[in-house]
Amino acid sequence: MNRTDMFNLDGRIAIVTGGNGGIGRSIALGLAGAGAAVAIFGRNTDKNAAVLAELQTIGVPAAALEVDVTDRSGLEPAYSEIERRLGRVDILVNNAGIANLSGGVLEEDPTDWDRVIETQLNAVFLLSKTAARSMKAHGGGKIINLASMYSYFGSGLVPSYSAAKGAIVQLTKSMAIELAPYNIQVNAIAPGWVKTDMTAAVQESPMGEEIVQRTPAGRWAEPEEMAGTAVFLASSASGFVTGVTVPVDGGYSVR
Repeated sequence: MNRTDMFNLDGRIAIVTGGNGGIGRSIALGLAGAGAAVAIFGRNTDKNAAVLAELQTIGVPAAALEVDVTDRSGLEPAYSEIERRLGRVDILVNNAGIANLSGGVLEEDPTDWDRVIETQLNAVFLLSKTAARSMKAHGGGKIINLASMYSYFGSGLVPSYSAAKGAIVQLTKSMAIELAPYNIQVNAIAPGWVKTDMTAAVQESPMGEEIVQRTPAGRWAEPEEMAGTAVFLASSASGFVTGVTVPVDGGYSVR
């Protein structure tokens, strides 16, 4: 296998949750650019349509479904619909996420806590379970989870988000151990501070400059800079890589 073929995703089929914006959109386009057929799950129909058009411009088979990952009853049917339309899924990217800037555990409402945990953690478990069953039956696959700098560092402002992202690292390791015998690799990406709609308020706050000063690269990341790592983890180049969380953070986590 030559070096180019190692990263070639021709013939592979991927699902990216939260694929209609930010990091998810960039990963979806990156996988498509490497040759994969890509389906996105997202709640916003207009945003779904816009990203679907971009995927179709690349020239790969593509689909977009209106999916709320907190609706447990809809997850398995949505996954099955993609397999019906595009074929068996080889790659699942659990990217969908929200954050609740509550200000801390003293302020966070339990309903908001549950909503974040349902989106950031429970949906990952449920979709990964569905994917793993299918991948096991078909000889293997790739599951890629989205972690965070708050998987490692505490935050007094977003405790539910931090708790969920910390758990993602352990869930990734646990699934990697269980699923390795079935040729299923499970890994995670831990983005640093990325310019997205979710982080817009932070970018414009004093904390935004503190982040730049803390980051050795001296800047925020662009969403597109997460795509290369996703392609690597989705490809045969990472066939002996499992259970790891890869920081893509401009050096933020080494200081």
